[in-house]
Amino acid sequence: MNMNMNMNTRLRSIIKIQTSTQPIITILILFCSIILPVSSTKKTPPLPILPLPTAFQLQWQKDNIALFFHFGINTFTDAEWGSGHVNPTTFNPTKLNASQWIHVAKNTGFSRVMLTAKHHDGFCLWPSEYTDYSVKSSHWRNGKGDVVADLAAAARDAGVGLGIYLSPWDRHDPCYGDTLRYNEYYLAQMTELLTRYGDIKDIFLDGAKGEGKNMKYFFESWFSLIHQLQPGATIFSDSGPDTRWVGNEQGVAGSTCWSLFNRSVIEIGGVDNDPQYQKQGDPFGPDWVPALCDVSIRPGWFWHASEHPKSARNLLEIYYKSVGRNCKLLLNVPPNSSGLISPEDIKVLQEFHELRSAIFSHNLAASAFLNASSTRGGTQESRFSPYKVLEEGIHTYWAPEENQSKWILYINLKELVSFNVLHVQEPIHMGQRVIEFHLEALNRDGIWKRVVNGTTIGYQRLLLFPKIKSQHLKLVVNKSRADPLISYLGIYMDPVTVLSEDMPDKKSFTSFNGTQALHITTINDSRSAAM
Repeated sequence: MNMNMNMNTRLRSIIKIQTSTQPIITILILFCSIILPVSSTKKTPPLPILPLPTAFQLQWQKDNIALFFHFGINTFTDAEWGSGHVNPTTFNPTKLNASQWIHVAKNTGFSRVMLTAKHHDGFCLWPSEYTDYSVKSSHWRNGKGDVVADLAAAARDAGVGLGIYLSPWDRHDPCYGDTLRYNEYYLAQMTELLTRYGDIKDIFLDGAKGEGKNMKYFFESWFSLIHQLQPGATIFSDSGPDTRWVGNEQGVAGSTCWSLFNRSVIEIGGVDNDPQYQKQGDPFGPDWVPALCDVSIRPGWFWHASEHPKSARNLLEIYYKSVGRNCKLLLNVPPNSSGLISPEDIKVLQEFHELRSAIFSHNLAASAFLNASSTRGGTQESRFSPYKVLEEGIHTYWAPEENQSKWILYINLKELVSFNVLHVQEPIHMGQRVIEFHLEALNRDGIWKRVVNGTTIGYQRLLLFPKIKSQHLKLVVNKSRADPLISYLGIYMDPVTVLSEDMPDKKSFTSFNGTQALHITTINDSRSAAM
């Protein structure tokens, strides 16, 4: 009642001050301005498309390269798979310095590391209470040493994430082969590792199994215990639950690579697993399980005096085919028998780091003029502006208007620029969306030349192509599971990895990007003609 009286009083005051010559519409407008709220035109973000990553999977993906340290009794016997019966006194790394390992990792751009706490031979790099086949039976530090503790302390001090590999297969312990007893033994050792050494970021599991042993691993029990003891850890295996194997040990993902996956069709350690499915993922998969690409810097996984590391250029090519294909790269760098990372390996890692920095530290599109075929909420909606693709990180993005038939970002580099690398990212916390896309460049004759085609993007896609020079570009999304969202776009020049500017044969080019390049479209015709 009081509110109505106040409103009537205010209205009478307004009417009173109007002259008789003013139209009644003036009074009505003033009345409406008093009683009607101002509507908000702020556009909501688009609906995420399932499945989605967890917070820990997101962080795992952002830390897109990690080092693997294969180290153990095999380091001293020139073996890859130990028998499980080598005398533990053989293990004696007299100069072991875990801080050096972490220093090398951090200084060359690796923010996570993984250690073989126990390999197939069963020798433990920590003094386990459940076996004597460990560092406590070695001469190293008079049996008082603990490699896991040293590495955990060094990683913690440097702010580097620590991961653990505990081999399911144990060629030493006599209980291996007795399913119940061995699963109890395995979980007891896993509990030691996950409760003694602080925060563990990653657990690496495989399905390795002894010859002639009718063993069953209770993986679901293992997963539950790991997530209970280290809730923030991501668990890797052939099929997750959190990250999956890419299906090979060359560090190469499929040119199409979905984080979407169906865990039920891949068995951990299964001999009938489809490697193509592991490499490519599944656009219809109900689970979010991104892929891990593992590869060793040397021919073997453990250190051997006779072996030498790959070159930095080799590692850069692997980087394009792993990190550049929506995956994480786990690069094995085995410490030597002194307990140190070898100088020749350090040199390669430094060169690899310098190459990445030289190529990707300067986005040639950073100051470009941008436009889009449409923007969600209209051009005044800055939250979804095409300029969002020039901001670092995945939590800001360009979004097109809903129900569009074309999705295009127009890029004006302001001047002619030479480049040969395209970098694109999706905001994967909103789901993985893009199925196919391509990049076009306008040449001096006013013809749009299709530079490179791509399929999936995901967290990160890098496409390398023969060097071109242009000012005007178009990023075109051809197919998408839902309205495509682009969180980052980068244009770079790689002066090291040089592809021929002549059109290579389809087979050789596909082996690098899995795409074809250098198609031509006219400026007024969207049809393409393959060269």
